[in-house]
Amino acid sequence: MSQTASVASLEIVAAPPTSRRWWTLCVVGLAQLMVVLDSTVVNIALPSAQADLGFSNGDRQWIVTAYSLAFGSLLLLGGRLSDLIGRKRTFIIGLIGFAVASALGGAADSFGMLVGARALQGAFGALLAPTALAVLTTTFTIPKERARAFGVFGAIAGAGGAVGLLLGGYLTENFDWRWNLYINVVIAVIAIVGAAIFVSHAMRTGPRPKLDIPGTLLVSGALFGLVYGFSNAETDGWDSILTWGTLSAAGILLVAFVLWQRKAAHPLLPLAIVLDRNRAAAYISILIAGAGMFGIFLFVTYYLQTSLHYSPMQTGLSFLPMIAMLVLAAQLSTNIFVPRFGPKVLVPLGMSLGAIGMIYLTHLDLNSVYVLDVLPPLMILGLAMGTIMPASMQTATLGVDGQFAGVASAMVNTSQQVGGSIGTALLNTLAATAATNYVAAHLPATAAVAAQAAVQSYAVAYWWGASFFIVGAIVAALLFRRIGHGISLRH
Repeated sequence: MSQTASVASLEIVAAPPTSRRWWTLCVVGLAQLMVVLDSTVVNIALPSAQADLGFSNGDRQWIVTAYSLAFGSLLLLGGRLSDLIGRKRTFIIGLIGFAVASALGGAADSFGMLVGARALQGAFGALLAPTALAVLTTTFTIPKERARAFGVFGAIAGAGGAVGLLLGGYLTENFDWRWNLYINVVIAVIAIVGAAIFVSHAMRTGPRPKLDIPGTLLVSGALFGLVYGFSNAETDGWDSILTWGTLSAAGILLVAFVLWQRKAAHPLLPLAIVLDRNRAAAYISILIAGAGMFGIFLFVTYYLQTSLHYSPMQTGLSFLPMIAMLVLAAQLSTNIFVPRFGPKVLVPLGMSLGAIGMIYLTHLDLNSVYVLDVLPPLMILGLAMGTIMPASMQTATLGVDGQFAGVASAMVNTSQQVGGSIGTALLNTLAATAATNYVAAHLPATAAVAAQAAVQSYAVAYWWGASFFIVGAIVAALLFRRIGHGISLRH
């Protein structure tokens, strides 16, 4: 059977708009917040968890890596399953699984149990994240309302990491590190009840297509290799055989996946989805923005805590103005500016603002003052992400056939996850090298030299982060079509 014939054999009809759709947005937003903040909320709890469970510094990375490996490698499978077995059912399964995994992690009495729970969280997160976006895509079909919904969703996606820092600091300081995991259970229970009431079933006609098993194995292996390879580069360096071996294997599997998708009767990811010029531009923009954003959360967090000696709670509060600016920018861009100017203007503008914010951060030193030196670039970066993310996410799923909304949505999360992995590995490696070189050039290695070396290493990371955004601005300006040339976002 040809690919065209198989696509035509199935039709998913979205439920007509009802007043419940705004409650659906609340439920989807809760699920998205839970998944996004989990990537940073646990980081704040790591020192306390390490002291409690007694694992080594070398093992510490696996608490984060276990989640990202499972999440990153299974995203496309999770998105496709939501297309095949129904979005409401998949959404509720994902919520229940994520809650159970979080409870297991919170109750962990050993390092192995905590790592296993984090991997299970990642697997159910890979089921939940693309399904949440697919529910949003198929629920909001009126352009003006779609813009508002994606403004909220994009703001949550961009601000979730900073919210995680704030929440993690509060829970760790006032309760216990385990509550950084237990909090997901509370959020999930509310979301499960809301999903059961407000998320609509999609009507399906025609025979159900089969799952592309070879394609699933190929792309899951490729994504696993990408995430693991960049994570390994962060710890073992770029000259490690394991780093290059896994990255090379990922490249080979990715090529094999593309070749298989061209002839598969029931492709996991129909190539037409990613070959569309606007969608390709959106996915690339999300990947680049994700890579650049890690320079903000990772290095500004380290700077505030180690150089300015902020507490975890103070660090989280320091990001609040950025969140406020991001939410404001997301609403303005999706409701006013994107319908008028389109992503071809908005996304390059946001990328340019991101570069400016990163360059602003490079002047930070050991005597910097938060209000004058840290707050302005954070607000600029919040404005940047609130301009980039909603426009890119809305374009990434615009015009996708309803039966492929799940896997198209999964590509959004995959782009963000891979971008984050690349950004973390590259920026950490560059920063570590810069710190080492600074100490070597300023011997003896006193505490003062080490402190200054750390600040210098952060500046190197910010410069590279700025370069990511500059490349993103150029790519977005070249690839996105103008309104009226294959794209219409007007209400």
